[in-house]
Amino acid sequence: MVTGLTLNLFNFQEQAVIRLLEMAVEDSSGKQTIIVKSPTGSGKTVILIGFVDEYLNKVNSNTAIIWLCPGKGDLEEQSRQKMCKVAPHRNTQNLFDALRNGFSAESITFINWELVTKKGNTAIRDSERKNLYDRIAEAHRSGTEFIVIIDEEHSHNTAKAKGIIDHFSAKKIIRASATAIQNSRYEFIEIDELDVIDEGLITRALYVNEGIGNNIEIADEYDYLLELADAKRKSIAARYMEVLPPGKIIRPLVLIQFPNGQKETICAVEKKLESMGYTYENGMVSKWMSEDKRDLPENLTENDAQPVFLLMKQAISTGWDCPRAKILVKLREGMSEQFEIQTIGRIRRMPEARHYDDDLLDFCYVYTFDEKYKAGMLAMIDKAYETRRLFLKPKCKTFTLEKEYRDLDFNGLGEREVLECIYNTLSEKYHLGTDEQKNRQILSCHGYKIGREIHENIIEGVFSSTGMLAEATSYYGIRERVNTHKHGMQLLHSTDSIKTVIGLSTGNVKTILERLFRRESTRRKRKLLSLDTVEFYAFIINNEHQLREEFRAITARMVKQGGLTLEPKKGTFHIPEQDFFKYDPSVKEEIEYLSNAYQEYTSGYATSLVRSASEQLFEQYCEEQDDIDWVYKNGDTGRQYFSIVYLDGMQHQWLFYADYIVRKKDGTVWVIETKGGESKGKDKNIDIQIGNKFNAFKAYATKHNLRWGFVRDKDNRLYINNTEFSPDMSGEAWKPLAKEF
Repeated sequence: MVTGLTLNLFNFQEQAVIRLLEMAVEDSSGKQTIIVKSPTGSGKTVILIGFVDEYLNKVNSNTAIIWLCPGKGDLEEQSRQKMCKVAPHRNTQNLFDALRNGFSAESITFINWELVTKKGNTAIRDSERKNLYDRIAEAHRSGTEFIVIIDEEHSHNTAKAKGIIDHFSAKKIIRASATAIQNSRYEFIEIDELDVIDEGLITRALYVNEGIGNNIEIADEYDYLLELADAKRKSIAARYMEVLPPGKIIRPLVLIQFPNGQKETICAVEKKLESMGYTYENGMVSKWMSEDKRDLPENLTENDAQPVFLLMKQAISTGWDCPRAKILVKLREGMSEQFEIQTIGRIRRMPEARHYDDDLLDFCYVYTFDEKYKAGMLAMIDKAYETRRLFLKPKCKTFTLEKEYRDLDFNGLGEREVLECIYNTLSEKYHLGTDEQKNRQILSCHGYKIGREIHENIIEGVFSSTGMLAEATSYYGIRERVNTHKHGMQLLHSTDSIKTVIGLSTGNVKTILERLFRRESTRRKRKLLSLDTVEFYAFIINNEHQLREEFRAITARMVKQGGLTLEPKKGTFHIPEQDFFKYDPSVKEEIEYLSNAYQEYTSGYATSLVRSASEQLFEQYCEEQDDIDWVYKNGDTGRQYFSIVYLDGMQHQWLFYADYIVRKKDGTVWVIETKGGESKGKDKNIDIQIGNKFNAFKAYATKHNLRWGFVRDKDNRLYINNTEFSPDMSGEAWKPLAKEF
C-alpha cells in the first residue's frame, strides 16, 4: 500500500487518481471528457471515490458530483455504500434527496440511470415540486460547478442520456468501464490488467474448460459441466481449509449463467443440483434473476455465506462484487445468446485481495460449450467505433421517392416446388441417385457429418488476461449423444437459421429437410438420405452451416426460373430528419463532407472501420465533384429507409436497400448501390443475390425514370454498371464512374 493521498490505495490506483486530478485541473487539451478503462476487480469504484475526495479537498470544494449508474443491479446504492465505507466524511445522497434539497457544494449524488431516462419517470416531469432540471439550474445560479461520473459508461449510449448529461454543463465528465474504448476526442486513462494481478486483487489467470479431454463423448452437456464445476469447487474449498487459519472460512461460489433464463433449462439444472445434494431448502442454492429471486441471503457476497451455487442471468453481469465467486458455468439456451465480457469479471476477484502462490486458488475457472464464446469476446473488445446522432440539412427535408414493400398476398414458390428445386440441384451437384447408402458415402466425402452424435469445438486453456482469451487458438473437439428432448431447441435453431435464406416458414423448412433426409415409411420420392430420428437431429445440427450455404446458393442460381408476376406495395420515402451513424473516433485529419445530406458529417463516418472500400471511395469521389447538391447514405434495414423488392430464385420476396441517393445540382436523381469489387484478380463481392438485386434495381429505375447503377472498386478506382449484369469487371458493362455519373 501507499499513502500519498488521503485514502489508502494500491499504487496503480493512486497513480490513476493522480492522472485524473491532473486531467481535471489542466484544461490545455480542451477535452471535457475523460475515459477510464479499468479492468473488473481493479477497484474502479475506489479509484473514483479517491478522485472525488481529492478533488473536493484540494481543487474546488464548490463542486457537486453527479454519479450515474446503470439501472440494473442496484449499482448506485452499492457505489454509495462503498463511498460511505471508504470516505464516511463525504455527503452522499440519492436522486430523491437531490430533488428535495438540490445539488449543494460538495454533495455527491448517486443516481440510478433508469430513474431519469425511463419513459414516464417523474424526475424530469413538470410538477409542483422542483424537477431535475430546476435543481440543476438552481445550482448553476448559485455558482456551483458540476463533475459528472458515468459508471459502466457503455450502458449510457443513448440520445436521451446525452441530453440529460449535457444539461449539467459539467466542467468534466468521467466515463468509466471495463470495456471503455479509446477515443481521440477524449482524454484516456487505461489501468493495466497485469498491474491489478500483481497487486493480488484479481486472479493470476483464467482456466477455460479444465479437465475436458479432446474428442470426448458426453451424454448430457448440463450434467457434465455441473459435475466438473462441483468437483473443482470441492477442491478449492478443501485447499482453503488447508491454507487459512482455524475459524476462517472461504466458501467458493459457482455461478451458473442462463443467458435467456428459459424455465425448462432452469428446471433441468435445479433437478441435477438436487441429485447432487444442493437445494434451495438446505441453503446451498440461490437464484438471482430479474423476474425471480429466491433464497438470496443478505450476506450472499460474504466469504463465509452458505450458498455454493447461484443461478443467474445477464442482469447480474454489471457492478456485482462477490470475491468468493470462483467458477462460472456458462450454459447455452437456443444457441443464439450473446456473451458479455463483464460476466468474466464476476469470478476474477480474489476473496482476500491477495494471491496464495497456489494455482488452484489463484486461478478462476469457466466451463462452457458455447462455441460463440470467443467471437462474443472479440466483439466486445474490438468494437472500436461509437454511434453518433446527426441531423438532416433543411434543403433535403422535402425530398421524396417511391419505395416498395413486400406484398404479403404474394406467396412465391410453395413447399413442393422448393423441395423439387433443392432435390434436383443437390442431386446434380453431388451426382446423387436412389441408392441412399451410396449417397451417404458421397455426402460424407464432401464434408457432411453423418452419425448419431453432435460434434462441436470448444475453447480450452489458461489465459492471464481477457485479451489473451480473445486470441485463443486452442480448441478441443467434443461429441455429445443426441437427446431428442434436450436437442429439440438446437434443431429448431438450426432450422430457423436455414429458413432465413429461403423465405419459407420454420414448419415448411422442417418438412423439406425431413422429406430430403429423414426415414419415412410411406414417402420415398425426393429422398437423398434415409436417416432415423437420432441421425436426423445430428445431421441437421452438425451440418447447419453447410446446408444453409447450399440453400442460399440455390436461391441465386435459380434466378431465371421464376415466372410469377409481382406488384409490390408502395410507400413514400422521406430522408429521416435525424439518424444514427457509426463513427470512427481514431480518424486522422478529420474533414467535413459538405456534400452529405446530414450536418456535421465528416470523414470520421467514412473510414475503413465503418465503411467498405467502395463506399469510402464513392463518398470521397462525390465530395470532390462540383455538380453534386447532396449525398444520402441509406440505412441497411427498417421501414424508415428506402427499399426495393426483389425476388430470389424461389420467387420469394426480399427487401433491397440501395446504398446511396444522390441529387445533382441540375435536379437529376441517382440511386447507387456499392458492392465489393476486384483485388488482384479476385472477386471481393460477397452478396450471392447480386444478380437478382441488379435486375430488380434496373426495373425500378426504368419505371421511375431514375439514373442508377451498381458501383464497384478495382485498383482503387470506381466502375459503374447499369446495363446488363456481369460479375466479371473486365467486361464492357463496367465503365469508369466518371464517364457515366
